Amino acid sequence: MSQYLVTETHNKQRLDHVLNEILGQQENSPSRSLLRKWIDEGCVRVNDEAISKAGYKLKTGDQLSWDIPEVKTLEITAEDIALDIVYEDADLLVINKPVGMVVHPGAGHGSGTLVNALLHHCQDLSGIGGVERPGIVHRLDKETSGLLAVAKNDMAHQALQQQLQARVMKRCYYALAEQGFRDDQGSIEAPIDRHPIERQRMAVVEGGRFARTHWQVVKRFEGYTWLALELDTGRTHQIRVHLRHVHHPIVGDSVYGTKRKHAFKVERPLLHAYRLSFRHPRTDLEISLEAPLPEDFSRILEILDKKQKS
Repeated sequence: MSQYLVTETHNKQRLDHVLNEILGQQENSPSRSLLRKWIDEGCVRVNDEAISKAGYKLKTGDQLSWDIPEVKTLEITAEDIALDIVYEDADLLVINKPVGMVVHPGAGHGSGTLVNALLHHCQDLSGIGGVERPGIVHRLDKETSGLLAVAKNDMAHQALQQQLQARVMKRCYYALAEQGFRDDQGSIEAPIDRHPIERQRMAVVEGGRFARTHWQVVKRFEGYTWLALELDTGRTHQIRVHLRHVHHPIVGDSVYGTKRKHAFKVERPLLHAYRLSFRHPRTDLEISLEAPLPEDFSRILEILDKKQKS
């Protein structure tokens, strides 16, 4: 059990930020996402009380302690899995990820992931993301399709992650949301954190991490709206949580959606990362790429369009 007595320097600072500052000085320091996972799991205590909120504000004199579980490194093998490569050069590649593909290995997903495929396609990948996430700059949920950037070296990885943090990299999505929108465009600004009870879910939570999503109506249907959205921040499940928050959940979302019955078959949240824009880490030239809607999304839009015209 490691301990730290909070000083005036860290008074009123977030728990995860302080822990990151302390452990970041160590060799093989954990990522911020891993730190938040440990906090969620009750591995961190303040004054001998387990604190499961990463944004908890510490006070001078607090006794911070943590018992970090041993990290088990996965054995990750290269697999010959076909990839839809939209762009590739010596520094990076951009993949059009299909519905159903998991990005990185984890519990229950030791093979068949994007990382397994990338290890076969590339001779060496950036290690900044860790052994289990080599080269992965950002992520998409298993059932979300679309564009995802992968760095081939440390220089590209650092540069692209800095663009994410500075909001230079633009990530745009299409979604089919329930019900109609009164306005043609707008923004949703609401803090996101772990659901206070259902820890596997995210939610709009007071004191959570700042999150903002911009949206614009592409087309209106009876009872549905096709939206184009742009992430201003990149919180876990951000678009899904924000649309639920404004009572327009994504069609097919079994976690954040409703039990509404549809006149068509839908088996996953209709969310697609259709555009990715960034500045090339070596040349600084702007790159903007697009991926067409997958078959299931297009099919449902056609059904709604025909119904509206009939």
